[in-house]
Amino acid sequence: MNPQAPSQARRVVLAFAVALAIITYVDRVCISQAAPNIQADLGLSKLEMGYAFTAFGWAYALFEIPGGWLGDRIGPRRVLMRVVSMWSVFTIATGWAWNLLSLVVSRFLFGMGEAGCFPNLTKAFSLWFPQQERVRAQGLLWLSARWGGAFTPLLVGWMLAGGGEGQRGLGLHYRWVFLLFGLLGMLWAIGFYRWFRDRPADHPAVNASELAIIGEESEAGDHRMPWAKLLGSRTVWMLWAQYFFMSYAWYFYITWFPTYLREHFSGLSEMQRALLACVPLFFGGVGCLLAGSLSARLDHWLSSVARTRRWLGGLGMGGAGLMLLLSIQLQHPVASVLAIGVAALLSDLSMPGSWGACMDVGGRHTGALSGSMNMAGQVGGAIAPMAVPLVLAATGNNWNINIALFALAYGLGALCWLWVDSDERLQP
Repeated sequence: MNPQAPSQARRVVLAFAVALAIITYVDRVCISQAAPNIQADLGLSKLEMGYAFTAFGWAYALFEIPGGWLGDRIGPRRVLMRVVSMWSVFTIATGWAWNLLSLVVSRFLFGMGEAGCFPNLTKAFSLWFPQQERVRAQGLLWLSARWGGAFTPLLVGWMLAGGGEGQRGLGLHYRWVFLLFGLLGMLWAIGFYRWFRDRPADHPAVNASELAIIGEESEAGDHRMPWAKLLGSRTVWMLWAQYFFMSYAWYFYITWFPTYLREHFSGLSEMQRALLACVPLFFGGVGCLLAGSLSARLDHWLSSVARTRRWLGGLGMGGAGLMLLLSIQLQHPVASVLAIGVAALLSDLSMPGSWGACMDVGGRHTGALSGSMNMAGQVGGAIAPMAVPLVLAATGNNWNINIALFALAYGLGALCWLWVDSDERLQP
């Protein structure tokens, strides 16, 4: 090997991140596909199942900032090993819950673990990738996350199906599905901890040429939570707000969407519903890929990274709201779901830019800023699963009212992007 050629160890970091993103969303989304089985087995109503969905959301929100701050303080290597092991244990526990309380507790503790995932992956990216590669890396990360979630309904459906109604599958009880997914996360945690180092300079696979490409991200200084800087920044407030509104709408896809398909389009077969359930997250992954791939060109065309993110975020989320309103008007299930898929694609144009802004604006406080943004998002994600059954109960099971509320949330998120300036810095 030519000693002058840069090593490619940061590609391994990206591969670990992509694998974890897939595992994260498989573990998170599988409960929505298994929900009818869990409800039948435990005798839960739709509202009680909503408690389990929202328990995850609130825990995920509450522990985002601690998880991100801890990554700033002790490094993502130790944090990720711990949180991935933790949520894998409670993925398994979800399948073995015996009543509503045990299910809610398992999902809450599962959410505590997953809260540390993306802030610490973002922290790792800020340490291992030069600035010009970070948004593309985030695009690939979120593409993997979305597609991991997109194909989970099919995967779980196949694992659960026992061959009835002309369908073929493994015929597993849902408990064993959660067990297998939990073990997968534990294997990742062991492999990552053995290979990864917080500082590229400490890794034997990184040569001087690659280290020069990566550069040195200063980690010196105070790592206390920078509350004064966060609360005093309009950009930070707008990042929080847009992520809240985006997540409020987006959580529909990973919680109640399979139930929506079953009730709103009752003539579909189980396999047809499983296929359609993949659409929003699959399209969302395409949106993340497009944003990550096009950002560099748009930066050049618009002469500003901040302007690129503002346009992608604002137009993407505004267009997503319009597509959801269009889906209400379309009566054919495939056409309606495709419109919802395009909404997911457009809204996810904002994802790489949101997390890229956290790296650029946050600096050594990247973990804290990205954790606080994701916390705001997960508050929206915690409210949505409980709001859906309450709106249904108040409107005679009218799903269109919920869809319209999600469209409104996207519109409000688009407005927030007008005041996001990712050229701002929390540290001088």
